[in-house]
Amino acid sequence: MNLITNTLKNLSVHFIGNKNQGDEMVLSKKEMELGIDLSARLKEYFLGRFNAVYDKYCFTHASDLKYNEVYNYVSEYFANGPDFHLTSEHIAKHLFESSIHPKVKPGELYVCHFENCEIDNKVVNAIGIFKTEMKSGFFEVNQQKNEFYIAYKEGIDINKFEKGCIIYDTNEKGGFVVQIIDNQNRGEEALYWRETFLGLTQVSNDFHQTNQFLSIAKSYVTKQVPEEFEVTKADQIDLLNRSVEYFQNHEKFDKKEFEKEVFQHKSIIESFRTYDEAYRENHELNVPDIFDISAPAVKKQTRIFKSVLKLDKNFHIYIHGNKEMIEQGVEKDGRKYYKIYYENEA
Repeated sequence: MNLITNTLKNLSVHFIGNKNQGDEMVLSKKEMELGIDLSARLKEYFLGRFNAVYDKYCFTHASDLKYNEVYNYVSEYFANGPDFHLTSEHIAKHLFESSIHPKVKPGELYVCHFENCEIDNKVVNAIGIFKTEMKSGFFEVNQQKNEFYIAYKEGIDINKFEKGCIIYDTNEKGGFVVQIIDNQNRGEEALYWRETFLGLTQVSNDFHQTNQFLSIAKSYVTKQVPEEFEVTKADQIDLLNRSVEYFQNHEKFDKKEFEKEVFQHKSIIESFRTYDEAYRENHELNVPDIFDISAPAVKKQTRIFKSVLKLDKNFHIYIHGNKEMIEQGVEKDGRKYYKIYYENEA
């Protein structure tokens, strides 16, 4: 997201309560008037976090795309440029109707029109939809001549919002290109933003494919391998490390090549293929056997591929490389041990 070229052109703010909890919806009478300084700060607030968002979505509907409400409002605005504030009101009303889960929190809704947004090597207009639900406390210090006054106030955290999406004016027939942020991304209450309100489905790009296959590999190594084979924790960590190393050392993924380099043994490869097939079916995944590897997805997954061997509460051993340099055994008195070989001490 290039914050230098982007411009926040329009902004309307509304309040959306939880309809089933008896909360109200408050629609502002007109869009906000933005000065240059405030516009620049709000632009950074809304768009800055999308620099680390790589997953892409598009609008969808079970019957027909034309029945997706937000898609229709945005499509009409991009095509004919009707009153922006009226478009924001339509979006607000639809969000209010979608806010029925008991855990959905009330909050402010911000509908924005951005110009000069870059996506897929194109520069296009975009609609941003954001919601803030949490308030943070702060002290305001005021000075009157030689006296100071401190007041406690509550406001929006300038470092984050709870929910957001950017809808880019490209690929309209395919449901546009959409990126989303949802801090509450688990549980039924989270589905209302992505599914009930926006009606999005994930686009299968290289980031998504890399992310999904690494999740399959991690699940297999940590859950299935210990059930079928006699392996130590060090063996499991070695398989996890080899999985990540394959993605770090290749630009293109090839499933057969991955199986051969990572799992090596025929019995483990056959076991993985069975697990992989069942995992994809249970999670409704369609990951191709050959695809371009996404470096950001590898970096993201590497953080959760744990290479730490925990021994009671006394020791943590980080295993990053050659498993042959660590040896496990049991003393005559029953005490377990690991013997570690090394060449250089840092």
